[in-house]
Amino acid sequence: MAEITTKMVVELREKTGAGMGDCKKALQEADGDFQLAIEILRKKGAASAEKRAGREAKEGIIATAVTEDGKIGAIVEINCETDFVARNEFFVKHAEVVAKTLLDNDVNTVEELLQSKVNGETLQDLHNEILAKFQENIKIRRFKRIKTDGYIAHYVHAGSKLGVLVVYEFDKPVQLGNEEKHSLRDIAMQVAAMNPMFIDKDSVPKDVIEKEIEIYKEQAINEGKKPEIAEKIAQGRLSKFFTEQCLTEQTFIKDGSLSVRDVLNKVENSLGAKVKISQFVRYYLGEVE
Repeated sequence: MAEITTKMVVELREKTGAGMGDCKKALQEADGDFQLAIEILRKKGAASAEKRAGREAKEGIIATAVTEDGKIGAIVEINCETDFVARNEFFVKHAEVVAKTLLDNDVNTVEELLQSKVNGETLQDLHNEILAKFQENIKIRRFKRIKTDGYIAHYVHAGSKLGVLVVYEFDKPVQLGNEEKHSLRDIAMQVAAMNPMFIDKDSVPKDVIEKEIEIYKEQAINEGKKPEIAEKIAQGRLSKFFTEQCLTEQTFIKDGSLSVRDVLNKVENSLGAKVKISQFVRYYLGEVE
């Protein structure tokens, strides 16, 4: 039997939002296996879905940038020590410079990014200026650069703590108008607001579906339902899972009478082309990946 420490219990509590007692029991039952303990808590209804993503207490901002033609997009998280610095216009402008530098430089590491040139200087030189100005530990935590033959929409939520890139692909060449671009940006806003796990039903791995059904069946049985009834309840809850966690199945936040798929259909009708979301990236400040 693995030793269950207070640190392990606290970490599980922060991850799931469940009570300390429940977390300790789950860890004991799982013999210290963290992921199994989370599953045990979910099955018992003790885990809080809203708190399943752990957060780190770090300040900073998320910045995005996309080329004018929408073919290249970038998103970056830059951390600092205080919210005072995060809201400073010089820090904000520096984050914007970093994001735009990514558009011109296909790099894979922070070190490579810092060696990129910006108006004859390296980004490292500009970064050093910011370090000297604020006397804080400021660092580029993570970034992503995406290139596509389709179109990339981006969105940064007010306060710059949350940013999104969404990549769209078309089955033939298209000319996007302002209305279509606005709709595609609205879907990026949807990703920011609703935090889907998957693009659509087809993108949900089979093992995830099987695990969800297993959890829902056990929950129903624990509620006193017969196995055959529990199976039907599990299928119903799986449908709700798809509606909540698959982007195209979600209710559109700007019009509750529509789904995101309905919005895509409107864009398709307008363009006369099929539209597919091939990828989305969502950065929330300080989140544990």
